[in-house]
Amino acid sequence: MVNKLKNNWTNWHHIFHQSILNSVNFMPNGIHLLISVSGGQDSMALMTLLDDIKAHHNWSINVWHGNHKWHNKSDEFTKELQNYCFQKKIIFHKDSADEIDISTEEKARKWRYQKLYEKASEICAKNKNQKNLYIVTGHTSTDNSETFLLNLARGSNLSGLSGIPCKRLFNEDYFLVRPLMIFSRDDTTAICKELKIPFWIDPTNSDTQLKRNLVRHRIMSELEEIYPGCSHRINNFIEKMKNYSQERSELCELAIKSCLCDEGIRRTLLNELGKHARSTILHSLLSTKCKKQISSKNIDDLSKQVFAKNSGQKCFSNGVKVIWNKNFIRIIS
Repeated sequence: MVNKLKNNWTNWHHIFHQSILNSVNFMPNGIHLLISVSGGQDSMALMTLLDDIKAHHNWSINVWHGNHKWHNKSDEFTKELQNYCFQKKIIFHKDSADEIDISTEEKARKWRYQKLYEKASEICAKNKNQKNLYIVTGHTSTDNSETFLLNLARGSNLSGLSGIPCKRLFNEDYFLVRPLMIFSRDDTTAICKELKIPFWIDPTNSDTQLKRNLVRHRIMSELEEIYPGCSHRINNFIEKMKNYSQERSELCELAIKSCLCDEGIRRTLLNELGKHARSTILHSLLSTKCKKQISSKNIDDLSKQVFAKNSGQKCFSNGVKVIWNKNFIRIIS
């Protein structure tokens, strides 16, 4: 039966499937998938491809849709998507937002992820298996290049310039994966056309008052006109930044091991490093203690003080305190 289904695959199916197989433990066999589906071309292509290959991996599929109620056809779109999933025998879940929940782009994003987490927990409770569900979103390489430009304009750190992660731990309970990142938005258009997949166009996607839409419709299109293929090259650069960030983290861990002792951190060894390396190590050590993100300014101030003063202390959130003397630095929580 499985081989018979595979015979009906298009080249898109084979590329998608091979990408998942090539990434060890990216999406293991026998897991539950909770797919976030807006109804747009990206998430509809994702849902269809996963549904078509699920038998090869013994996956079960649930779909979650967040109705933002941003336009007068939101309820109609939601109903049509629900009916489509019913026809495909895919379990469908939905949530509708209150206006206060989604008054900004950031609030809307947080609302979606919070509802996804709640739905994931609900599904796992019913299946009595808390570690066997993956949340799946339809981000593409086009989203990745747009996010890079937004983060660059905001003055993001190295992590923000390393792109959207293909897999990450979500709220320390579930993995969030983005298997569609191998495709661009043009690819998902072609997938929907070739596989005759319906999708719904949200009229708010053309609203350039929203930052991402502005980047998508004006900035990226202008860049593509000036430098054709720039989106692809941006993604290549993101991959290099991701590799560099990983190497940097590994070197930082080695440096930390060299500086640590029973009394704390050897201040003399730390101060032999350049200011950027000192800041990186201090940030790495503090991030394991502080729940809130620490600003680069606070880390740089600490690095300067540790270098210049033979003794002192600096307080951070959650009662975390850094104390140092001539020889050692201690982090107390």
